[in-house]
Amino acid sequence: MSLTSDQLRATTGIRPTSWAKWVVAGAIVAGGLYTIGTYNGLVSSDQQVQSQWAQVQNVYQRRMDLVPNLVETVKGAANFEKSTYLAVAEARSKAGQALQGVNASPTDSQKLSQIQQTQDGLSSALSRLMVVVERYPDLKATENFRDLQAQLEGTENRIAVERMRFNETAQEFNAKRSSFPTNLVANLFGSRFQLKAYFQASPAAQTPPQVKF
Repeated sequence: MSLTSDQLRATTGIRPTSWAKWVVAGAIVAGGLYTIGTYNGLVSSDQQVQSQWAQVQNVYQRRMDLVPNLVETVKGAANFEKSTYLAVAEARSKAGQALQGVNASPTDSQKLSQIQQTQDGLSSALSRLMVVVERYPDLKATENFRDLQAQLEGTENRIAVERMRFNETAQEFNAKRSSFPTNLVANLFGSRFQLKAYFQASPAAQTPPQVKF
């Protein structure tokens, strides 16, 4: 049996209108707490993606830093065609330019594709350089060259690992950001929580670029 207004007030000591106000206030507080918690969760996930992107940038930069030393070592011990050095230098320059301006995690798939293409182009140029090195066994035997070889091979493998980890963290963020009702909270902040782009490797590029020495 439903209570009348007088009976409700006599039982609880609260007027019906006051009770409704408490319900509304409680809903507002709960909604505010949910929004804050969801926002903080998105921030944390976004920071993880940005941190992993920084790792990708680090290994890319590491390889580009090794290239000048490698070229100078090869030039000092072998009389290569000038075009061989120019191809490596040009590929390195394009790779560096593509990385500029992407300090946070990339949200533009075309920009990320450009970065990947230029980095793969650098790998190809280095591979062609190493084909020529095969003609010079004395060069391959030098300690400096062997050290650069080990560092470059390790960096190539690290690039593949960091790309994979970036895709994993980006996927986790995108799944969280796109789920309901988290997407409603994300949309309140405009471009603050844009979906992240992925590395889309071609079937031939599923394994680390092979730089043979």
